[in-house]
Amino acid sequence: MAIFESLSEKLSTIMKKLRNTGRITESDIKDISREIRLALLSADVNYKIVKDFVSVISEKALNKEVLESLTPGQQVIKIVHEELISLLGSKNEKLITSSNMPNKYMLCGLQGSGKTTACGKLGNILKKQNKKVMLVACDVYRPAAIDQLIILGKQLDVPVYYEKEQKDVIKIAKNAIDQARKAMIDILIFDTAGRLHIDEDMMNEIQILQKTINPDETLLVVDAMTGQDAVNIAEGFNAKLQLSGIILTKLDGDTRGGAALSIKKIVNKPIKFASVGEKLSDLEPFHPDRMASRILGMGDVLTLIEKAQQNFDEKKAVELEKKLATSSFTLQDYLEQLEQFKDMGDMQDILNMIPGGASLKNVKVDEKQIIHTKAIIQSMTAKERKNPKILDAKRRKRIAAGSGTTVTDVNRMLKSFEDMRVMMKKMTGMKGKKFKGFKMPF
Repeated sequence: MAIFESLSEKLSTIMKKLRNTGRITESDIKDISREIRLALLSADVNYKIVKDFVSVISEKALNKEVLESLTPGQQVIKIVHEELISLLGSKNEKLITSSNMPNKYMLCGLQGSGKTTACGKLGNILKKQNKKVMLVACDVYRPAAIDQLIILGKQLDVPVYYEKEQKDVIKIAKNAIDQARKAMIDILIFDTAGRLHIDEDMMNEIQILQKTINPDETLLVVDAMTGQDAVNIAEGFNAKLQLSGIILTKLDGDTRGGAALSIKKIVNKPIKFASVGEKLSDLEPFHPDRMASRILGMGDVLTLIEKAQQNFDEKKAVELEKKLATSSFTLQDYLEQLEQFKDMGDMQDILNMIPGGASLKNVKVDEKQIIHTKAIIQSMTAKERKNPKILDAKRRKRIAAGSGTTVTDVNRMLKSFEDMRVMMKKMTGMKGKKFKGFKMPF
């Protein structure tokens, strides 16, 4: 599921109408404003925020210069885009760092918000920046949380500090800091117990913890699927703690967008990261301008490029270019491309990052087909992958049986592979350097 799929579809439809409009009247502005208001309210955006948002758009759109412009529709789109960016936070806010090592980041939130997983995902980002990271288990009320953090630490190959028999989170935190200093750790990430913002005892505990460790960042982890409730949660935590930012989780779920579009305005704290999947790599720095473009169906090329650069080996990309140029691109190469592309995340969301991709409503990326393709290629011998021309009827029947598919499926895959190889060869040398090695394997 694409991020804010329902909201994006509605707003994209409105924007499409505007693009095709050569003249706009005051009556048109009223109609557009009403449609935007309904789209935002159905996305569970805070009513007051919707009211103010639409009011600003209407006021700016009714400007004489806009109405008399040669491209009034484009001018209104620009206004909506800019106001949406402003609502989301205007600019990307990076993590606060200090010269006092280790830097300390404390994550808090409700139980079930994805807080422990967010610790692992944040650790993954920082490790890729060549930082020495340690995770700290400060959830003494839920043993499963400690076990989960230990597993995440093993996956990331980073140390996890925990004391299963200790129930005093203050002592655990102090001991972790001492251990981190001895081990020359750059960053400590504290996973705290989930708590309700109305639970006085639990909130008092985390207040004391914050004062004790004096974190560089106190990040509230919010489940985006909670809609407007997320705002109430954020207000409750913000009243008790000195929050520095927000991490939105589960943006890849059935979320309507209310949390993301409301929370910054209400609590005046920046959204610093957004979780867009279940993998440890599925945490993205939050860029308001890019997110606004995605919501409006304009794509997000910069994030797409960054994902490609993270997942595609530059050396292999150069080799691939050479193979394409000499027509030596094999099924083994194709399989490797599929693996790399799959690691980039949800296929439909990737499609929506391409400008105009959101308008391709009926174009669905069949991930099952990709799985079948992989199974077919993996059922081939090394010789067959290298030279598919030797795949006679007998070999194709064996491959179909080995992959759990049909001969028709095998034939279709080989035809698609050949078509794509021809297309990719034509496109080789036509792409910009930033896109080098980035191929769509379907």
